[in-house]
Amino acid sequence: MKCEHCTRKECSKKTKTDDQENASVDVPSPAQENGEKCDTSKHRVLAVSVCPQSLPYFAAKFSLSVTDASRRLCGFLKSLGVHYVFDTTIAADFSILESQKEFVRRFRQHNEEEPALPMLTSACPGWVRYAERVLGHPVTPHLCTAKSPQQIMGSLVKDYFARRQNLSPDKIFHVIVAPCYDKKLEALQEDVLTASRGSRGTDCVLTSGEIAQMMEQSDVSVREAALDTLFGNVKEEELRRHDGAGSDGYLAHIFRHAAKELFNEDVGEVTYRALRNKDFQEVTLEKSGEVLLRFAAAYGFRNIQNVVLKLKKGKFPYHFVEVLACAGGCLNGRGQAQTADGRTDKALLQKMKGIYADIPVQLPEASTHVQELYQEWLDGTDSPRVQEALHTAYQGPGRPADSRDIKW
Repeated sequence: MKCEHCTRKECSKKTKTDDQENASVDVPSPAQENGEKCDTSKHRVLAVSVCPQSLPYFAAKFSLSVTDASRRLCGFLKSLGVHYVFDTTIAADFSILESQKEFVRRFRQHNEEEPALPMLTSACPGWVRYAERVLGHPVTPHLCTAKSPQQIMGSLVKDYFARRQNLSPDKIFHVIVAPCYDKKLEALQEDVLTASRGSRGTDCVLTSGEIAQMMEQSDVSVREAALDTLFGNVKEEELRRHDGAGSDGYLAHIFRHAAKELFNEDVGEVTYRALRNKDFQEVTLEKSGEVLLRFAAAYGFRNIQNVVLKLKKGKFPYHFVEVLACAGGCLNGRGQAQTADGRTDKALLQKMKGIYADIPVQLPEASTHVQELYQEWLDGTDSPRVQEALHTAYQGPGRPADSRDIKW
């Protein structure tokens, strides 16, 4: 027998007989054979957080609406013994809001002697890893210090949610479902530890493609289930996204905020202008013929190399750059929408873009949950807890590598 919610191998072992290689039988643990109860103090709560760019992949792959896809995914994970399934959009809310504040501060502090601009986004682990491991100065001082959504979600689950559930962080095993493999590397970073209790924020990362393969190969009966919330709400909340064509839309949100905060200009729809290619685009705010803000989006390493080259030469005209390692943005992450030979499934990706575009957009500022968490979890919007839980620091190429890390 298997004790409910137990994730320990010794409580439910599988073995194969000589006659039936593919058969499996439950072997009771020694404690169970002696009639003893399983030690529930060793149990762990399984929590899974799903990135918003993963859901369109499941919807397109299984020909479902994004809401039905989320319910199918949640039901599948819970059929495997997962206790909670969350959406990471709220973590991206925090990351974007902190990035907005940091850009305004940098803009006001910028000068020729100590340049604080351009500010480069730090949400993409592939790009940040490359900047830290290879580039170092003069690039890393320009990285936004706001933690990525994955890092912040780790703190939300292992700190805020754990305390609500009266659990210590090490009693929760937290898994992220993400569109790219670089998220696995991000989980290895030491500074992903939760701010207050020293437990790793993300214990494991599985790509959307890996989960889809599990779903296709599973014969487990699945009952659809609604996503959980960090607040224990029973009512299912509507799925939402941020204003980005294939990512969390840092550029659009920060551009609008900066235009209003710095120049009292209200920006509606953000107009992108493609320059070298479709993955390098520019956005400007102009008034009376003067360019007040010049932002860019640089996706893919070809465009990243051009950005770095101009930055090193001191001939960089942009105040802000949204940098993503994957051409096409996060929807095109290599952990999903791939053909059998490792190429992008262009037809599937096109469907995903349409599905993602149809998800309602909500500004991070409009989230009442975020405003409540700033007060309840972080003691205000400008408290020392905010800096501790939502911001990080970067190191240069001399940083010691993890034994499981890769060489760039």
